[in-house]
This record gives sequence, C-alpha cells and structure tokens, in this order.
Amino acid sequence: NYRKDRRMSSESKAAEYFCKDFEWEQLRSEIESNPSLRHHFDSSSSSSTQSPQSDVQAWKQFHTRHSSGKFFKERRYLLKEFPQLLSSPPNSNPKLLEVGCGNGSTVLPILRENKDVIVYACDCSDETLDRAKEIINANANANGVDSFKHRFHTFCCDVSTNGFPNWLACNHCRDNFLQKKSCSLLDVKEDNGLNVKEPCSSEGLDCCVGGVDFVTLIFTLSAVPLERMPRSIKECFSVLKPGGMVLFRDYGLYDMTMLRFEPDKRVGFREYIRSDGTRSYFFCLNTVRNLFLGAGFIELELDYCCVNSVNRKKGKSMQRVWVHGKFQKPALW
Repeated sequence: NYRKDRRMSSESKAAEYFCKDFEWEQLRSEIESNPSLRHHFDSSSSSSTQSPQSDVQAWKQFHTRHSSGKFFKERRYLLKEFPQLLSSPPNSNPKLLEVGCGNGSTVLPILRENKDVIVYACDCSDETLDRAKEIINANANANGVDSFKHRFHTFCCDVSTNGFPNWLACNHCRDNFLQKKSCSLLDVKEDNGLNVKEPCSSEGLDCCVGGVDFVTLIFTLSAVPLERMPRSIKECFSVLKPGGMVLFRDYGLYDMTMLRFEPDKRVGFREYIRSDGTRSYFFCLNTVRNLFLGAGFIELELDYCCVNSVNRKKGKSMQRVWVHGKFQKPALW
C-alpha cells in the first residue's frame, strides 16, 4: 500500500513515486473539458522539421547550462520501483545500459547499492559524460568507497540516429539472439551507420560485451522525436540478452509540465519544443505499449504514476503524471 508507506516516514515519502494520489482518468476528464487547454489534445498540429543535429546541440547546451550538478537530484526512488536492479546474485556482475545518462543521477544510486553491477552509460554529449564521471567519482571519494571507475563505462551515442556501437553487442551476437522471422524488425544485416569504437570479430564468443541484462530509459525517450522512437526501442531490444528487461519511466499525458506549454510550442501531437530547443513528448499508455510490443518486447508492468507534488515555498500542489513500465525480451531467442 503506497499511501500507507508514505505516511510511515518522511524518508519513504521522499523515495516513493509510483503511486496513485489521484486517478488519471479523472484528470483527463478535467483537462479535456477545459476550453483553455483545448490546444493540447488537438491532433491537427504539424510535425517538427528540426534536424537530429539540432536536437543533439540543444541538449548539449542544456547540460552545459546545468553543469553544476545541482539541477538534477539523485533518483534513489528507482531502486524501489525497479528492485530487479538490486536482486542479482552475488558476484554475478549484471550489465546495465543507461540510455541518456545525463549527469549520472540515475546510475549513481545503482552503483552505490549494487556492488556487482557493471554500468555502460551513453549520452549524446561528450562534455556531459565527462561531467557524469566527475560527479560519480567525487561521490565515491566523499563516501570512502572504492572508485566506481572499473564498473562505470561511458560512450557517446545518439541511439535514435546512429544506433548502439557494435562492441556492446555486435551483429554476430545479435544474430544469435534473433529468429529469422524477427530480422525485419531490427535490420541487423544492414549497414546502418553504427559507431564502431573497437573492431569486432565474427569468430568466437568474446568479440563484444555480449549484451546487457538491463536497459534503463529514464526520462530519455521523451526527448527523441516521435518518428525516431521506434528505432531507439528496437536498438534496446537488439543489445539485451534473452530475458533481459527495459526499465522505463517518462512524462505522462496531461502532466503539469505539458499543460504549461503555450500553443506555439507544439511541434506535433503531444510533442512540444522548449525555448532552448530541447523537446518533450508526453506519453499515453497505448503509445508506450505499441512502441515496445512492436519491437518484440513482452509487457510486464505499465501504468500511470499520478503524484501530487507540493512546492512548499510557493504553497502550491502540482499534479505530476509519469508513465512507469517494465518490458522483457523473450527468453527463447
């Protein structure tokens, strides 16, 4: 009982996010009956023509402006929402791929609590990755623990346009995960511009990392234009081991931040662009479901997270909506 847990202590209240402070359907009814908000659910808006290079540049500038690390807080609640990240057997060294790691706010608590996990983290900005390594190593030193250096590996990658590098799970290993009928989903035989950082042999089993056990997509997919989302999900599928999982959290439809956008900031249906050039998409459950099932995943969990977030300084209560999901790659591939 999430509400009971939140009442038990201020610590659990700060850590618990996957809950139901209000019903999404009721919020939907209120929003869609408000004439002043009609532009948010009008499906006639035109699509954005922003180039992939512009997207990447906008996010690089965003992270530069917030390079102090104070802008983002550690996402410790993820360890409660995704307990699989902590349930690996001792010395099993599970591999986690964090897509769009930013300054490391997601992976830092994971590295701290799971002493065996090996994290591969990517972002579209080398500068952002350098800052993430600084923050994570500084945290390790401040807490008197062994350096995370041997368990935290970064690489620059825009998965929505270039795909993951071959060394993460090369085409030879990907093919071993796939039945012939699924090849049309992944285009693994096609030279699709993968950013190969190390040569990969097609012989033997030690030609690459060999796939990962988990992929975390935490407030990352919403920054990708809708038309490039399917490829991003298929790439995640291709580098997962059979039975591996994607742990997903992102902005939900009718979240408070969506309702703040003015009509001229819409660049597509449920898709907006901020004044700094960064974009945000707001997901309904069916969109998330279709993206993941279309790539071959099995749905394990999918729901709205509806939270009343209180700004004590301003005395305001804000209705936040996120989408929480867990999706698994079939074990028999």
